[in-house]
Amino acid sequence: MSALLIANGRVIDGTGAAPRQESVLVEGERIAATGAPADAAAARRTDLRRLDARGLTVMPGLIDGHCHISFDEPNSNDELFFHRRHGLAAIIAAQNARKVLQAGVTGIMDADSIFEIGVDLRDAIEAGIVDGPRISCGAYALWTSVGGTAGRLIPDSGVMGYGKVVSGREEIVAEVRRQIKNGADWIKVHVTGLVPRHPLRGEVKSWSRDELRLVADTAHELGIPVVGHIRGADSIIDCVAAGFDLILHATLMDEPALEALVAARTPVMPTFTFQANLADHGARIGADPMVREMFRREIADSAAMLRRAYEAGVPLLCGSESGFSITPYGEWHYRELEVFVRDIGLTPLQAIQCATQANAFALRMPGQVGEVAAGRLADLIVVDGDPSRDVTVLGERARLKHVFLGGREIDLTPAPRAGDPPGWRVSTYGARLGRDVASGAAKPRGAPLADHDP
Repeated sequence: MSALLIANGRVIDGTGAAPRQESVLVEGERIAATGAPADAAAARRTDLRRLDARGLTVMPGLIDGHCHISFDEPNSNDELFFHRRHGLAAIIAAQNARKVLQAGVTGIMDADSIFEIGVDLRDAIEAGIVDGPRISCGAYALWTSVGGTAGRLIPDSGVMGYGKVVSGREEIVAEVRRQIKNGADWIKVHVTGLVPRHPLRGEVKSWSRDELRLVADTAHELGIPVVGHIRGADSIIDCVAAGFDLILHATLMDEPALEALVAARTPVMPTFTFQANLADHGARIGADPMVREMFRREIADSAAMLRRAYEAGVPLLCGSESGFSITPYGEWHYRELEVFVRDIGLTPLQAIQCATQANAFALRMPGQVGEVAAGRLADLIVVDGDPSRDVTVLGERARLKHVFLGGREIDLTPAPRAGDPPGWRVSTYGARLGRDVASGAAKPRGAPLADHDP
């Protein structure tokens, strides 16, 4: 069995504990020992490879709990729904999975995918056919005819993009069972959605509590957990009552919703990276100032409630919403940690725990990954810098020195830059050209934002 000793490194173990200067011994795909026991065991071996991590940080690979690996960075739902092809989407998803792994992300949860590609990509990675992170995946997200985050683009029935519309008890039960039969690790429900001209702020609840309970009960009978996309207090309460296992976003929470969440200890994955990127950098890509402010407010208005939930024992998990043009693969997977520190008020070590040990829940591998400890799978990264002081060093690719997945070192050489297949992207005529713009009296308005809020 191959063995590797990573010596002299600053070890962040993923549990929230302070860093320690110690060795990590890897044998095969698992961590055999840390600290003095690692040094003692290494001294007895003659077939050992040594990696001197002096001045570097050794820590668990990041786990991104909200990564759309099949989307390929669309600019809009129009592009995602109408400009993707099944075979090409699978081939391109495999390439993007490699990018994610090379960014130090050793595990992702992909709760919904176009053409249900996530299931096949997970199996191909596990079989060693392509390189990529560990994946737990869903199939199609479940919608009602009220819709999800794409408004009127969602049909009244059938499949569109990454989701399937279901109606009535028989359809709901049959679709949940079909997805589980085909290998889904999670069942995802778009519990809330955008309805044009609706008077409520944010998203509208599109499922009844009885329907949500039916989804959860059907999935749980077959041993599969359920995750809900939820923005809105009443939907949080309903999903907790229905027995959902994980809540995405959980914004616009009120006191009764917080109480329900705390009582159930249901994990929450806020997934603010998309909003933070537009709020902080949207001006550089022509995003509407009003939309940038709306996203900034969503974070600001939710941060205090999420902090209270965390302090009361609700697990917070990290997800980046990678897979859109605003959150390209391999670029922003660290960003949620930065938001957790900056906006929610966690310490860097707490944020790292949310992206490693705690996020093993999203992979459905608690106690197997996300920690630097004996017996855990050796999913490790070695970084030049100290993330316990500044989590943003995890986003600087030049600082990422080594990535290990199950004890195997990953080649970090970037793939040659690829183009897009014909018809893959939506092209536009450009910004609106009025006579005032043509004459130079006014500047063109910025490019429109994608027609959805992930």
